[in-house]
Order: sequence, then structure tokens, then C-alpha cells
Amino acid sequence: MNHAMTRRLNGAWAGILKGVLLAIAATAALVAVFALIISLAAIPDNAVRAVNQGIKLLAIVLGVCAAVARGGENGAARGALVGLAYMAVGVLVYALLAGRTLAAFSYLADLLLGIAAGGLTGMLRSRAQ
Repeated sequence: MNHAMTRRLNGAWAGILKGVLLAIAATAALVAVFALIISLAAIPDNAVRAVNQGIKLLAIVLGVCAAVARGGENGAARGALVGLAYMAVGVLVYALLAGRTLAAFSYLADLLLGIAAGGLTGMLRSRAQ
């Protein structure tokens, strides 16, 4: 493999890592703000679940925007990897903190949501000029 190709691959993985870390940081910040809102207002459980999903999606979008440059190469694949890695970390952290496991379908649904949201965002980002 030539040096230019190696640098591109290393740069792609660095971008994906940067995107996942940004998505995790965004999640932490948004969850903290939402926890403050919950402490001040009575919010029903179904709304909490919906906002949680919205936070995940927003975090994925932010992470993919950090990982995929406008007009960049392989946006869908890079975005899907960011979404998958972010959701995998989230599922792992949830399982560790909750001390229990979700049904396999719930894990799979979260992973597929991450792949779909990340891939779509990456595709749109790479096609933007």
C-alpha cells in the first residue's frame, strides 16, 4: 500500500474516532440539560423515551458531521461506522450501568438505528458542496 493511501485510511479512522467521541460528549451534555429540565418539570415517561431517542439521533448527526467533510469520500460508510460505534458504546454503557441486559431485539434496533442515521447523514454530508 502506498503512503498516500495509508494516510487517507489513517485520516478516515481518526475522523470516525473524532465523530464518535463528539457524539458521546454531545450526549453527555444533552442528557445533563434534559435531567435539569426533568427536575424542574413533570415530564411523562413516554416523553422521556422520545427525547432520549432524539438525543441519540442528534448526537449521531453531530458526530457524523465531525467525521465526514462536505463533499468528502465514502460519507455513507463513514457515517454508518460512526453511528454503529456510538450505539455500540451506548448499549455497552447502559448494560454496565443498569446491571441488566435488554432484549436482543432492543440492542439490534439501537444498532440498526445508529447505522441508518449515520449512513444517511454521511451520505447527505458527502454530497453537499
